[in-house]
Formats: sequence, structure tokens, C-alpha cells
Amino acid sequence: MTASSRAQVLELYRAMLRESKRFSAYNCRTYAVRRIRDAFRENKNVKDPVEIQTLLNKAKRDLGIIRRQVHTGQLYSTDKLIIENQDMPRT
Repeated sequence: MTASSRAQVLELYRAMLRESKRFSAYNCRTYAVRRIRDAFRENKNVKDPVEIQTLLNKAKRDLGIIRRQVHTGQLYSTDKLIIENQDMPRT
């Protein structure tokens, strides 16, 4: 993988994680983060430039979907789950 494509992949990975952490629903947020990490780990050994470009294009489309879903989720947000309330001290 060339340095420029590696930089593109890392930038896209970070953008997808950053955007996924904006989901208002806990379950959607954790699922999206886990799925993104798994997908990038699964494809970390891909060497073919054509396949890398195909995967990058798919990830860019997925980033757009995540952005739209985050926006839609913010319109219809719900109360936080008990698991999200981290105000209690841990023992």
C-alpha cells in the first residue's frame, strides 16, 4: 500500500469512528464502532490497489450513510439508557 492510500484509509477510518460516536442511540453507536473496526481489521492485509480503491469507495459511501443516520437519529432522540449514565463512581 502506498503512503498516500494508507493516509486515505486512516483518515477515512478516523472519520467513520468519529461520526459513529455521534449516534444518539447507545446500541447503534456501539454496533457501528464495532462493525467499522472489524471491517477495517478484516481488510488490513489487502495489497491489490484496485481492490483497495474499491474498498475506499465503499467506505466513503458508508460514511455518507452514517452521517445521514446520525442526523436522522438526532431528530428522534430518546432518553439515555442506564448503561450510558457514567456519573456513578466505579468501585
